[in-house]
Amino acid sequence: MTDNSLTIAFTVNRTPSQVFDAITDVRSWWSGDITGPTDELGAEFTYRYADVHRSTQRITELIPGKRVAWHVVDGYLNFVEDPTEWTGTDITFDVTPVADGTEVRFTHIGLAADQECFESCSSAWRYYIATSLRSLINEGPGRPNPEQEQAS
Repeated sequence: MTDNSLTIAFTVNRTPSQVFDAITDVRSWWSGDITGPTDELGAEFTYRYADVHRSTQRITELIPGKRVAWHVVDGYLNFVEDPTEWTGTDITFDVTPVADGTEVRFTHIGLAADQECFESCSSAWRYYIATSLRSLINEGPGRPNPEQEQAS
C-alpha cells in the first residue's frame, strides 16, 4: 500500500484467462445492485448498496488475461463528510502468470490512508477481493455477501 492507494495481492492456482473472467464477472463477487455491463471496454456500470454507497465505474482497460481498470466517474458514500471521496479514483486489477499459478494485484488508486472512508472501505475491499473474488476464482462461487459468511 502506498500513501494514496490500497493494494491487495494474492496468488491462485488458475490461468490468467480464468482469473480475468472471474474479475469481469463483478456480480459474482461484489454485493449490492450492479447495473450495466462489467466486461466491455468503455462501458459504465453502477454499483449500489442500499443508501450507503453508490458509484459509477467506466471500464478504461480490458486486456484479456492481463489487466482490468475502472475509473470512478461518480461516487457517493453516505457515511463520510465528503461523500464524493471515490469520485475520480481508479481501480485496477493486474493479472500476472507466476511459477505457481497467477498473481492478482488489486489497487484502488486514490483511496488514501488519510481519507475518512479509508478504514471501512479498505476493510470492505479486503473482504471482496481477498475472500469473495478469490473464492470465485478458486472454488467457483464467490462470496459477495459477508453476512452470509457469518451465518455459515
